Amino acid sequence: MATFLSNAISLPLPSNPLARRTPSSSSSWSCSPSRRSRGARKRGVLAQGGDFLGDFGARDPFPAEIESNFCENVVGNVDTEHKILIPNLSALSLAQRSCQPVSPSQRPLRFEEAEKILNKVVGWRLVDGDGGTRLQCIWKVRDYGCGIELINRIYRVVDAAGHYPNLHLEQPNQVMAELCTSSIGGLSWNDFIVAAKIDQIKTLDLLPKKRIWA
Repeated sequence: MATFLSNAISLPLPSNPLARRTPSSSSSWSCSPSRRSRGARKRGVLAQGGDFLGDFGARDPFPAEIESNFCENVVGNVDTEHKILIPNLSALSLAQRSCQPVSPSQRPLRFEEAEKILNKVVGWRLVDGDGGTRLQCIWKVRDYGCGIELINRIYRVVDAAGHYPNLHLEQPNQVMAELCTSSIGGLSWNDFIVAAKIDQIKTLDLLPKKRIWA
């Protein structure tokens, strides 16, 4: 593998066993950039200055490696079982999870529980109301049209999840979303899952433009 230095300096490169050698080829490399360029054309480019990945791909083993039976010296047993572990729900982000049916007999999340889960969503806060604790988020957008567009984007996301927030266009440039599970009179995991999915909506093009002072 080539050593990454500046373009003006080159170090000896290892011979490539797959390259075709000619009688005129030399076994050593010169530090001259011109000699290196000619050699690179003959042997194939291994790495370029701006490519930090270099020649990290798979390669055929060298003859010396085959003769050494290096593959037999690998630590492990021939009957070793390899498993691909699927991450459980606790390891997945909230946005990757799906809403689950909520029984009316299920108790809502306690305020302490909701506070811990609140760290997994961005821009949301807990508010108390007549229907119990709710999740609330407010966006400042550029104008009325951007507010309607944001509501439409939120609707497309929550419609796929099957759990809907209350959406309000309070002012020409302010949208508020509130989430709660009305059947249990408070918050459930579904509210935080939908909040995390809403967090993934792109809103940069809807935000007010910043003034640039000369």
